Amino acid sequence: MSLSDNPFPNDADRSAIWTMLVPRDIAAYVAADWSMVEDDFVADDFMGINGNRNDNPDGWTISFPTLADYRDEWLRQAREGQAQSYAEDVEAGIHRATSLTAIEITDTRAIAHKKFNGEIKLSDGGTDRLNWQTLYFCRKVEGQWKLTGFVGYLPYPMGKSS
Repeated sequence: MSLSDNPFPNDADRSAIWTMLVPRDIAAYVAADWSMVEDDFVADDFMGINGNRNDNPDGWTISFPTLADYRDEWLRQAREGQAQSYAEDVEAGIHRATSLTAIEITDTRAIAHKKFNGEIKLSDGGTDRLNWQTLYFCRKVEGQWKLTGFVGYLPYPMGKSS
């Protein structure tokens, strides 16, 4: 199974969360098109924690107290990625580096463990290294899984603070 294959084909809830956080998120990011993912959030119940690549929670910060703050940073990073000159298909490269195989669901809440570990070749011969992990917090709202927040930019694996 490739990392682009949904590891939860027989589990509707986990499949929906995986689809939201892997193919839809990656496609939107590569296109720098927030409209593709904006309905995936509970805007009034959102908070993003930046782990600052630190495995000690004392170093984590509330970098995104609102969804608008996160959207602005997400778009900045996506546009920065578009300005990079890649030697390969960037969407395929992000898929190759992405793993989401652990999703815990309790009632209408879920935690999804998304990991990034890989490289995308740059046109200048270098590489764009993806190496961090994020815990996404989800809530089922009117039958749809939505994001309420995350703790992201954590070292992967933990124990490797940079």
